[in-house]
Amino acid sequence: MRQWLEGLEDKHGLDQLTRLTRQLVIGSFIVLLLLVIYRGFFIQGETFNWRPVVAFVLPLILFLPSIIGQRARGHAWLAFVSLLYFTQGVMLATLPGQGMRGVLEAVVSLILFTGCMGYARFRSRQQRLNG
Repeated sequence: MRQWLEGLEDKHGLDQLTRLTRQLVIGSFIVLLLLVIYRGFFIQGETFNWRPVVAFVLPLILFLPSIIGQRARGHAWLAFVSLLYFTQGVMLATLPGQGMRGVLEAVVSLILFTGCMGYARFRSRQQRLNG
């Protein structure tokens, strides 16, 4: 795995890989946030309660400063948090009538995980080389 990643770095360069993984993180973060907001509103019955929406969205919102500030460590932590959404998506996928939304949430959270881990690696190596 390490040799493969180093081969990618040699072939494409750290700047391009960092930019690509950042775009992957931002895109999947927005999609996952929208999915979670939609699910928070969808769970509601006839009366609306904002607490479930906040409970689903807050863990993602807390990582916005790390994403905006392009901090590698924050992206690494976001990768671990995204695994909670993966687990939640898999559990949703097993419920009747929720399969497609659950699979979509699981796939998007895996993309977010991959992007965050890639960004954390490439950004930290980029910072190390630039001093």
